[in-house]
Amino acid sequence: MDWFLIIPLMFALFALNMRIYLAMFAAVLCYFVFFSHLPLQLAVQRLMAPTQNSSLLAIPFFILLGTLLGSTGIAARLLRVADLLVGRLTGGLGHTNVMLSTLMGGLSASNLADAAMMCRMLVPDMIRQGYSRGTAAAITAASSLITPILPPGIALIIYGLVADVSIGKMFVAGILPGLLCALFLLVAVYLVARKKGYRPSRVARPSAAETGRTVWQAWPAILLIVVIIGGIRFGVFTPTEAGAIATVATIVIGMFVYREMKVAQLADAFSQTARQTAAVLLVIMMSSALAWIFSLERAGQSLAVFITSMTTDPWLFLLIVNVALLILGMFIEGNALLIILVPLLKPVVMQLGIDPVHFGIVMILNLAIGTLTPPVGTVMLMVCNLTRTPFGEFMREGWPFMVALLAALLVVTFVPALSLALL
Repeated sequence: MDWFLIIPLMFALFALNMRIYLAMFAAVLCYFVFFSHLPLQLAVQRLMAPTQNSSLLAIPFFILLGTLLGSTGIAARLLRVADLLVGRLTGGLGHTNVMLSTLMGGLSASNLADAAMMCRMLVPDMIRQGYSRGTAAAITAASSLITPILPPGIALIIYGLVADVSIGKMFVAGILPGLLCALFLLVAVYLVARKKGYRPSRVARPSAAETGRTVWQAWPAILLIVVIIGGIRFGVFTPTEAGAIATVATIVIGMFVYREMKVAQLADAFSQTARQTAAVLLVIMMSSALAWIFSLERAGQSLAVFITSMTTDPWLFLLIVNVALLILGMFIEGNALLIILVPLLKPVVMQLGIDPVHFGIVMILNLAIGTLTPPVGTVMLMVCNLTRTPFGEFMREGWPFMVALLAALLVVTFVPALSLALL
């Protein structure tokens, strides 16, 4: 078991703020140099093996799709639809923020991209309407967590690849839990708005003419959401094909239907996508080598024996995993944890009779919540930076929304049907 020292080494490098893929690479290299007699050429093979998986093509397509939304006019039109649906509720702009994230979750695959877009589109208006800066920032950060759970979230793709689970099933499984998170956040926004006296963003009920005009202007964006989710659900095309179709359709809508996207913006979107895709794929390559090491050393089976010696209750196991992930998520980036822990935990999950699709949704929601917690919550840090919100104010104003998300996590954890009903 000396080889297991590579795990604390890797986490120590994380703590020293080394890039995730470099810390993983150091762990893999140490294993081959110090703890095995295998040739280094095999390490190179294991690092390159995942790049041959055609399912990885879905990642750049959906990253590009999320990058394009702000410059095509799609996001602005979905904002009007969201305001139409919930603007008359107490705290209308807060509800609109959550509703827009829910609609965007069917297109954008990144919670960071979603949060950055909301900071520009909605936070200034929320502050002008009397929202405190901390409340506006907290609602924006919390609502962006819906994105990784709803299809086509990148985390759903990564989990499907690492756990050897159908990505299409992961996409479908995320729909109801994502909508549940939205519902709980809407309730939290309403309670906070009533307490603080935040007004609706619109007073009058929308007229039939306004409703028709808003829906007509947004129909390409709405159709795009239906095509992505419906096409995957009914097996019309694979997630990779859905990403390609949606990306081409978004470019056509932005350049020829809405005519708001310029060639320079398209080139910039391709550049951003290349950088983000490279970062994700480097982590996946390193994690694939780590997963191979775990399999070779039977680490997952050893962990399964250890855990089942303490408990064979799947519900207690899920509760322990939730607590552990919430703590680990405070210090380590979510996708890195997902990639490291899934190969270790999957044998336990299968032995306890837990559906791996349900377990994946629980993990992804849990790690998404970690992006709001200090000290390294990526969404929290980005939103505080973009909105110039002091960290203390963000935490003070954001706790009701954190409670709402934790409540949703408990429901998703202990009601598996919520994740599996649409499969």
